[in-house]
Amino acid sequence: MLSDDRATSRLYLITPPALDPHAFAPLLEAALDGGDVAAVQLRLKDIDDEAIRAAAARLQPIVQQRGVAFIMNDRPDLAAELDCDGVHVGDEDWPYARARAAVGPDRVVGVTCGASRHRALVASEAGADYVAFGAFFPSTTKVAKHHPPPEVLRDWSETTVVPCCAIGGITQANCGPLVEAGADFLAVIGAIWNYPAGPRQAVADFNAVFARYGRSFAAS
Repeated sequence: MLSDDRATSRLYLITPPALDPHAFAPLLEAALDGGDVAAVQLRLKDIDDEAIRAAAARLQPIVQQRGVAFIMNDRPDLAAELDCDGVHVGDEDWPYARARAAVGPDRVVGVTCGASRHRALVASEAGADYVAFGAFFPSTTKVAKHHPPPEVLRDWSETTVVPCCAIGGITQANCGPLVEAGADFLAVIGAIWNYPAGPRQAVADFNAVFARYGRSFAAS
């Protein structure tokens, strides 16, 4: 299951927007061998359901066999059908209540909240397992409508117990303020799959940053 019981942030990997599952599988394995990862989200847009099912069939075992949560993007119905660990829904996707009804009480449901603390409170009070804020930095994956400051994470983490996830253009070089602000998870795409040294080193380098901040927190 998706857990935030570490001293500092954890990685939440998101797949590239388009992929060949068989060619991508070794890259995913390499990333997961690079260090701690909380979850992998299968995020495939503008393809048919059979292609999503085929991608999940190839990639889901790789993730779950390592004890990492496998999250479906946008599609609670497929998350339930394919026995994913959970689903993530955006502000233009299924509403939380419908998503929860589709996946049942035991799977993770995460909700995109942009820069809105109010939306996050509504989602968390309804039972969301985590809320996602962003985009914190420019991203080539998606044009963001909202650009919250890191303070939204600090405010959330200091006043609530529901985990928060930061998303949007996050890299090993710029993630420090988000970790320091209390993000439980950092959702990343390009900083893993396009990393010059490869996905395994990308994950290792993120975890090295987290470890430095974790020691800082422990000393404070």
